[in-house]
Amino acid sequence: MAYWRGIAGQLAVGRRALLVAEDDRGVVGTVQLVFDLPENQPHRADLSKMLVHRRARRRGVGEALLRAAEELARENAKWLLVLDTASADAERLYARAGWIRVGVVPGFALWPEGGLCDATFFYRRLEPAIA
Repeated sequence: MAYWRGIAGQLAVGRRALLVAEDDRGVVGTVQLVFDLPENQPHRADLSKMLVHRRARRRGVGEALLRAAEELARENAKWLLVLDTASADAERLYARAGWIRVGVVPGFALWPEGGLCDATFFYRRLEPAIA
């Protein structure tokens, strides 16, 4: 709960955006765009916490969230997006969607159940929005 309260505070002041996908049973996915970056990086955002419920995987939810996040980034004058993931399934999604794999950082984060996990980094340069 503390995590989501902190996110709510950042959403309220525009430091972050949260996109939510739903089906007839409720929320099936979320993704966040982090806008609160150093002032020498006004052109970029971090894609964060792409989560898709097991019941919705392989149904296009992740791809739809990704495209919506990219469009929101464009609307906010962000043309460079960066993300990291510890999921091989997510790596395939990002690669299919045109994201460029940069490399792996060993021991980058902790698994919820403990232990270190590697993270694979990706970036995507966005085409300008068509007016």
